Amino acid sequence: MMPTITAFARSPDRGRGLARDMRVRWALEEVGQPYEVQLVSFVEMKEPAHRTIHPFGQIPTYEEGDLALFESGAIVFHVAESHPGLLPDDANARARAITWMFAALNTVEPPILDREIATLVERDKIWYAERLLILEDRVHVRLGQLSSRLGDSDWLDAAFSAGDLLMVTVLRRLSGSGVLEEHPNLCAYVARGEARPAYKRAFEDQLSVFTASHPTA
Repeated sequence: MMPTITAFARSPDRGRGLARDMRVRWALEEVGQPYEVQLVSFVEMKEPAHRTIHPFGQIPTYEEGDLALFESGAIVFHVAESHPGLLPDDANARARAITWMFAALNTVEPPILDREIATLVERDKIWYAERLLILEDRVHVRLGQLSSRLGDSDWLDAAFSAGDLLMVTVLRRLSGSGVLEEHPNLCAYVARGEARPAYKRAFEDQLSVFTASHPTA
């Protein structure tokens, strides 16, 4: 049965590929699994029908037969577990790839999101500049650690995996900020992810939703 995922009908990222359905689209494209997309409005996301699948009223969700999932990381993990291509066959390598999935979402993403939220909603606060310095320092620490671990390798642990897929989507949130650019190997790492055909297909599909809802953008 073809899975169905949900995505923003009008994404707030203005077609930049930052909404979390992008991760799921990319994973499905990597494994060659066709899927359908159900677009939901911000109002529909909070209604009971959607909350029965996603109790927190967000996107994406994933439905396949009688299976319903929420949380992008969990969905990507399910896709990777169900299809070859995103997790290594070797048990130890597989465990390391899963570890990187958790690291991307639990260790690297939180300080990046804290910084992003501050720049969006706290600019008018008298303490904004001081707080931003603290938040950016936390991001720099994490990026420095990740940059040292990656070194001159193409991917985090030999072959591309679901760990890289999630890490690239997390790092892309810093694109154009000047923060990521201080680590050339991480910029090159993100570029390698964006150059993958599956990523390009997923990005174009997500972008087409924005283009359709903003024809003059």
